[in-house]
Amino acid sequence: MRRLAAASAALAVLGSGALSGCGSSDSGTGTTTVTVFAAASLKQVFTQLGTRYESAHPGTKVVFSFAGSSDLAAQLNQGAPADVFASADTANMDKVVKGGRIGTAQPFATNTLTIVTPPGNPAHIATLADLAKPGVKLVVCAPQVPCGAAAKRVTTAANVAVAPVSEESSVTDVLGKVTSGQADAGLVYVTDAASAGNKVTAVAFPESSSAVNTYPIAVLSDSKSADAARGFVDLVKGDEGRKVLTQAGFGTP
Repeated sequence: MRRLAAASAALAVLGSGALSGCGSSDSGTGTTTVTVFAAASLKQVFTQLGTRYESAHPGTKVVFSFAGSSDLAAQLNQGAPADVFASADTANMDKVVKGGRIGTAQPFATNTLTIVTPPGNPAHIATLADLAKPGVKLVVCAPQVPCGAAAKRVTTAANVAVAPVSEESSVTDVLGKVTSGQADAGLVYVTDAASAGNKVTAVAFPESSSAVNTYPIAVLSDSKSADAARGFVDLVKGDEGRKVLTQAGFGTP
């Protein structure tokens, strides 16, 4: 009996230790992580806002995944874990809503296209129609990507038949082709042209007003850090977020 009691006591201690270990593992470092899936065109402003959010909320870390909105929507609908989704258009946000992982999304910014060329504009691009001239190496986003859908709407409305040499999966990839000298021109958002600074020459065109992209943001319904995720969304939509977005060239929805 004494042996049985001792064995039971030992098992109880062992069980208590195991449970204690599980609790420690669950708590980890005590850091709350907010994973944000965001359109590539938001990289600069969201990185800045993420740093501000972390500073205001010690113990919270904001982790970003930046890519084309269509790629992000596909990943989310395949079950990729995330807390916040910010899309460069409503169409890709709607895909995730229909997939059941988002209830309500809120618009927080707008963006329009501009033409970018290598510094000095060596191909002498002055208008949207110039992009259709023979020999002009144009790069755009793929049609399923928001910036590509906008480019398609703009060129179709203006009756300009372009023949891009490449269709990229994100607007930052288009910008990269131009800054590296692989293209004579690219269609990107005005915010991307602004962030590139003197690495490109921007050529505005009036037809861009026919394709204004609205950016929505939402908390995933299965977020593991819902309160912190809502806090980040509130920052983006609040006065501080609006100031950062406006400085970067984004419009109001």
